[in-house]
Amino acid sequence: MNVYLNERSKYIYQSESVLYQRHVFSLTGFFQDMNARPLALSGHVGFDSLPDQLVNKSTSQGFCFNILCIGETGIGKSTLMDTLFNTNFENFESSHFEPKVRLRAQTYDLQESNVRLKLTVVNTVGFGDQMNKQQSYQHIVDYIDTQFESYLQEELKIKRSLHNYHDSRIHACLNFIAPSGHSLKSLDLVTMKKLDSKVNIIPVIAKADTISKSELHKFKIKIMSELVSNGVQIYQFPIDDETVANINTAMNGHLPFAVVGSTEEVNIGNKMLKARQYPWGVVQGENTEEECDRKIQEKLLPYFSFKPLFFVSLQQTYEAKRQEFVGELQRREEEMRQTFVQRVEEKESELKDGERELQGKFEQLKRLHAEEKSKLEEKRRSLEKEMSVFSKRRAASELLQAQAFNTSSNNKKDKERKK
Repeated sequence: MNVYLNERSKYIYQSESVLYQRHVFSLTGFFQDMNARPLALSGHVGFDSLPDQLVNKSTSQGFCFNILCIGETGIGKSTLMDTLFNTNFENFESSHFEPKVRLRAQTYDLQESNVRLKLTVVNTVGFGDQMNKQQSYQHIVDYIDTQFESYLQEELKIKRSLHNYHDSRIHACLNFIAPSGHSLKSLDLVTMKKLDSKVNIIPVIAKADTISKSELHKFKIKIMSELVSNGVQIYQFPIDDETVANINTAMNGHLPFAVVGSTEEVNIGNKMLKARQYPWGVVQGENTEEECDRKIQEKLLPYFSFKPLFFVSLQQTYEAKRQEFVGELQRREEEMRQTFVQRVEEKESELKDGERELQGKFEQLKRLHAEEKSKLEEKRRSLEKEMSVFSKRRAASELLQAQAFNTSSNNKKDKERKK
């Protein structure tokens, strides 16, 4: 284990040097495009120590690695983690009677030499133990999305503190496959299909010492055939870097990895090695003479994950998640805009209907008012006519009364004269 971590440190240093050299070469090409005149240095300046500064900075900050282990209860997830990192983690026995899948995350601070590692192991408790397994993967999908959402919310803050923020995004997912020797279970296939766009999936065949080499070879071919036919995208180690192209090509050829985990040490050839003791022999978990898949897997996680997997693949996955989040926000914004426009149009339609209704009532009242006014005018003219006739009759009556009075007076006077 120490040998491979030392190799990983050398690889990190070489990668930083390559990145620095590429950056310098790009700047050189830029200045050449600007017709800059190259100059030779007459003495030491100091910028040749930039790769060392980057390595020292990374070492002082430490590394963060989050691994998700998916598999049935008792398939050997915890044992393999103990074997990979050469320690004994706090493992809790899980029951086969869990009502639903639970994700249990445990974080550990590990240190080897002067390199610090914050390791988070997320275990799927109760995976595949339910009668109805249709929604077993949904809790895992929700957990991964929640970690992306948490990091995105931290990144969107006005006052961010990403330098000391515990990044809980999943870097790698080990999907443990039961060594049945036949084919993938439908639950494993559906789970990997749901997760392949969210996390880097590395399929492993657990307890590979329970099947023969010929069965294991056929089983691997069957698994890869099913993954390809169902469009499941598993993690492929990058081969664009010439420094690791050959070994990464070999890694891709060994997928899915066949692993054997053991926490017990057995005396083999006067050496205490991690192995599994059987009545018919010993299966070594660490075999430096044979390039077994478990050893390749052990080299793989601490050796390659921190560079290509962490900085490239995870960033691509996160950018895809960010674009999905932005697209979701734009979709919600468009839905809210459409809803707002629809409600405005509905309100305008209601106001126009109300206006038309009020206008109709106004016209009706106006018409009734005109009719009432016309009736009143008619009554007024009839009353004035009656008053005029009454006045004429009154005048005539008064005239007749005056004439009768005058006649009566004259008659009285004539009678008096006669007497």
